[in-house]
Amino acid sequence: MNLISPFRGLRPAPGRAAEVIAPPYDVLNSAEARERADGKPWSFLHISKPEIDLPENTDPYSPEVYAKAAENLTRTIEAGLLIRDETPCYYAYRLIMNGHQQTGLVAGASVADYDTNRIRKHEFTRPVKEDDRVRQIDAVNAQTGPVLLAYPDAPVVDQILAAATQKEPVLDATADDGIQHTLWVIDEADAIAQLTAAFNAMHAIYIADGHHRSAAASRIAKMRHEQHGDSENAPWDHFLSVIFPHHQMKIFDYNRVVRDLPDMDNAQFLAAVEQHFDLQPSATPVKPSEPGTFGMYMDKQWFKLTLHPELLPNEDPVARLDVSRLARYLIEPVLGISDPRRDDRIDFVGGIRGLEGLEKRVNSGEMAVAFSLYPTSMQDLMAVADNNDVMPPKSTWFEPKLADGVVSYLLD
Repeated sequence: MNLISPFRGLRPAPGRAAEVIAPPYDVLNSAEARERADGKPWSFLHISKPEIDLPENTDPYSPEVYAKAAENLTRTIEAGLLIRDETPCYYAYRLIMNGHQQTGLVAGASVADYDTNRIRKHEFTRPVKEDDRVRQIDAVNAQTGPVLLAYPDAPVVDQILAAATQKEPVLDATADDGIQHTLWVIDEADAIAQLTAAFNAMHAIYIADGHHRSAAASRIAKMRHEQHGDSENAPWDHFLSVIFPHHQMKIFDYNRVVRDLPDMDNAQFLAAVEQHFDLQPSATPVKPSEPGTFGMYMDKQWFKLTLHPELLPNEDPVARLDVSRLARYLIEPVLGISDPRRDDRIDFVGGIRGLEGLEKRVNSGEMAVAFSLYPTSMQDLMAVADNNDVMPPKSTWFEPKLADGVVSYLLD
């Protein structure tokens, strides 16, 4: 089976994209989605967060929510807001945010290659979130949330995408968060064949964001094969993905805030920190400029932390991540947090919110201390995945985000 395949995408009708496209389902809570969709009857949030069309106390995981998603998708198609291409295609998809630009390929990615780890993972999934995506995909009979993937150096793919973007786009819209989304159809037989062959030659591609969506797609494939019997190249054997060249992708820092200092005052805490870090007060907020350095904010004071040099070298791709170093030498031994997935004393703040977001959480009294980190690199992510390892939770924050509704993958 091919690593990727073209498909008949479901996308906004000409001139309607601005009414349809919406932030990814998992970056907004129900209240935020309700507010963002207010006055926008065709926003894709009515499909991806359909609880916004039900009473406010509705459980977002209840059966009526998934039924409402299916109803809203059908309604949007019947109203002509979404159209489907007649033949299988690939698509070039460009994102522009604050001058940063990246162009990738929309394709169906192989579930079989996900199952064998040729489509490589770097995170654990949570059962409740997996179950949610399985129910949503099954209810709407479509994959509406794309998985963000990265491909290694492939000049042939880059060239084909560059050529595709010289044509007239079928979608060009700026979302309400200021991110520009542009889409081109790639339906020429030669280009499709070249792209398929180029990806087949790759040893692996990498999940950047969307582990729950890809895991759910694998479960859906197993369910559908049990229901329908084995069939070659069934639609559920692939999942909706957007695959960018790894060198274009931008990872922001993913910072930490901790609720309290256990059984110590500020002076004792700072002394404990200095066991593994050089600690220097800073008159300005500290945004780390290299690995092994960290910012720390507490009691309205910023500090620059530099890990002692003898602790830096490490051949292990997980251990050498700054999120791992901070956990090993400070968060666990000093603050007593050994399981950041379950300990409610720690929270995570995406770097897109800036250092002001950290100061706000501490100054409010909600949190006692905040840490700013140097961003994880794409090379680090790929090394972890190639080693069949997993990263600590909340190691990467990708921007710009893909939009839901640009292209969907129907499973009929």
